[in-house]
Amino acid sequence: MNLSSSAFARSICLRLLMLAALATAGCATNPVTKKSELSWLSEQQEIKIGTQQYLQNQQSAGGKFILDPQLAAYVNEVGQKLVKVSDRPNLPFEFVVINDSVPNAWALPGGKLAVNRGLLTELKSEAELAAVLSHEIVHAAARHGASSMERGILLSTGAAIISVLASDNKHSDLIEFAAAGGAALIGLRFSREHELEADHYGIDYMVRAGYDPKAAVELQETFVRLSGDKSANWLAGMFATHPPSQERVEANRRMAATLPANLHRGEDVYQRKLAFLMHSKPAYAAHDEGRKSLAKDPAHALAQAERAIKLEPREAMFYALRGDALKKLGRTTEAEADYSEAIKRNGEYYAFYLNRGLTRQRQGNAAGAQADLERSNALLPTAAAHFVLGNLAQSANNAGKAIEHFRLAAASDSDIGKRAGASLARLDLPRNPGNYLRVNAVADGNGNLGLRVTNRSPFALRNVRVAGAVLKTDFHREYVLPGSLPAGKSAVVAMGVNLADFSGGLGRVSGQVRSADIAE
Repeated sequence: MNLSSSAFARSICLRLLMLAALATAGCATNPVTKKSELSWLSEQQEIKIGTQQYLQNQQSAGGKFILDPQLAAYVNEVGQKLVKVSDRPNLPFEFVVINDSVPNAWALPGGKLAVNRGLLTELKSEAELAAVLSHEIVHAAARHGASSMERGILLSTGAAIISVLASDNKHSDLIEFAAAGGAALIGLRFSREHELEADHYGIDYMVRAGYDPKAAVELQETFVRLSGDKSANWLAGMFATHPPSQERVEANRRMAATLPANLHRGEDVYQRKLAFLMHSKPAYAAHDEGRKSLAKDPAHALAQAERAIKLEPREAMFYALRGDALKKLGRTTEAEADYSEAIKRNGEYYAFYLNRGLTRQRQGNAAGAQADLERSNALLPTAAAHFVLGNLAQSANNAGKAIEHFRLAAASDSDIGKRAGASLARLDLPRNPGNYLRVNAVADGNGNLGLRVTNRSPFALRNVRVAGAVLKTDFHREYVLPGSLPAGKSAVVAMGVNLADFSGGLGRVSGQVRSADIAE
C-alpha cells in the first residue's frame, strides 16, 4: 500500500471517527416489519421530534382547516380506528386536516399525521381515506421518517469528517461534492422500499379495521393515471413525496387477492362528511386561481378573491388574498383591513400576521408591525419577519436585538437572507471584525513571511488592521493594509521577518484581526 505516513494516519482517523459515530447506534427490531435494523433514536425521541415539528409543519403547509370541525373529527375517528389495529397503538397519534388545495398527506416521527383538504376532495369513500391514513400510519409506526433522519445524521457526520480530512487533499472538492450528493439522496423523505412497506402493511391495517383492501388498489390505480396527466397540483403534492408506480399497483393487487373481499367501503358516509367541502370547492378554486395570477395580474386576483368571499365569507384565506391583491395595487390601508379580517376569522395562522406586519411597517406603524411580526414568528419563524424586526430594532437604536434578528434571517438562502447578511455585517463587523476577515501566515519562495488577509464580508473594507506574532519570541507587530480590500478578495501584508530568523516554521506564526471599517 503506497501511502505517505500522513495519509495513512488520516485514513486510520477516518475509520475511527466513523466507527465512533456508528457506535452510538444499535440494532433493533422494527416494530412493523420485524426486521433487524440500525437504530439509535428512542421512541421518546421520535415522539419529541414529531411533537416539536408538528405545529410548524402545519403552518408551513397552509395551516389547519377550521371551517368544518366535524370533518376534522371524522378524519381523526377513521385514523384512530386504524391506530388501534396498528403495531404501535400506544404512540400518541394525531390527525389534522390542512387548509391547502394541493393533494397531499404526510407523517412525522412519533405519529403526527396530516392530510390536505385538496386530497380529501379527490377521494371517493371512507375506505380510500383509510388507505391514505393507514399508509401514513405505517410510515410513522415503521420508523420510516426516523430512520431517514438517522441515516441523514450519520451521513452528515461522515461528510463533516471527510471535509476535514480532505482539506489538504488535491481532490477535496470532489470528495466534498460526493458527500453532499449522497446526503441529498439519503435525505429523500421516503424510499421506494419504504413506500412498498407502507402500502403492504397499510393494507393489512385496513383489513384488520374492517375496510375493503380493494380501495387501496383502486386509489393507487388512480394515482398512476393522474401522474401521467402531469397535473401540477398532484406533482407538487402527493407525487413529490409518494411517487406512484405500476410496481406498487401490482404489489397491492397481489396482496388484496389474498385477503377478504366485500368489506366496508363507506361511500355514502364519506360523501355526507365531505358535503360542506364539496359545496365550497368552487370558492377554493377561485382563491387558487387568484393566488396564481397575483404576481402578474393583481386586478384579476382581486376579482377572484371577491368571488371566493361571496361564495364562502367565513374563510380567512380569501380575505388574505384580497389583502395581497390590494397591496399590489397600492391600496395598503384597505389591504391592512383585509389582513385584520383574516386574523379575526383565524388568529392561528402565521401568514396573516406576517403580511399585516409588513404592511404596517410600510405605513410607519412600528409598534403594530413589531407586534404582528413577533406573533408571526411565534407561529412560524421566517426570514422576512426577522429581517424587518431587525430593521425596526436598528431604527430604535437597539443594535444587539437587530444583530440577533439579522443573524436569524441571514440563515435563509434567499434574497432576504442575503440582505439580512449584509445588514448583519454592517452592524457586527466593527464589533467583531474577526468574524468577517480571515488571517493566515504565508511565506514566499525566499522564506519572507506575510499575513494573508481574506475579506469574507459582503463589503469592501478599509483601514484593515491586523497583528502578527511569532510564538515563543518577542516578535509582535501590527500592520495596516493599504487601500481597500474588496469583498471576497485577499491581500498579503509583509511582516518584515524571514523563516530563517527562527525555528519551527509557519506553525509558530499567528495572525489576528484588530479592526476594520466598511469602505462606503
